[in-house]
Amino acid sequence: MTDRRGNGIERVLRSTFRDAGRRYEEFRRSGQFEEAREAYRSAKNASGLPTDDEGRAKIVCRRYAERRAALLDEEYRPACYEAGHPDCEGCAEDVREGRIETW
Repeated sequence: MTDRRGNGIERVLRSTFRDAGRRYEEFRRSGQFEEAREAYRSAKNASGLPTDDEGRAKIVCRRYAERRAALLDEEYRPACYEAGHPDCEGCAEDVREGRIETW
C-alpha cells in the first residue's frame, strides 16, 4: 500500500520548491530583481567595450566629439564625466545601454 502524500523525500522536495518559489516571488516584488538585472546588463555592456592596453574604454566623447580612452567608475561612467552636464549624462547612459560610439 502506498502513502497518498508520498514518501519523505517527495514531501521534503515539494516543501523546498514551494519555499524557493515564495522567496523568488518576494525578491521579484521587492524591486531587487530588476535592479540586479539592470546591473548585470550594464556590466555586460560596459565589459564589451573596446579597451586600450591600460584597460581604459575607447569611447567617443559626446561633449567634445573626440576619441577618448577613459576608465569607468563603479556606475560605468567615464572618468571625464561631469554630473549634470547633458552630454555627460547621455554618454554615461549610452555606456550602460551598450550603445556608445567607440573606436
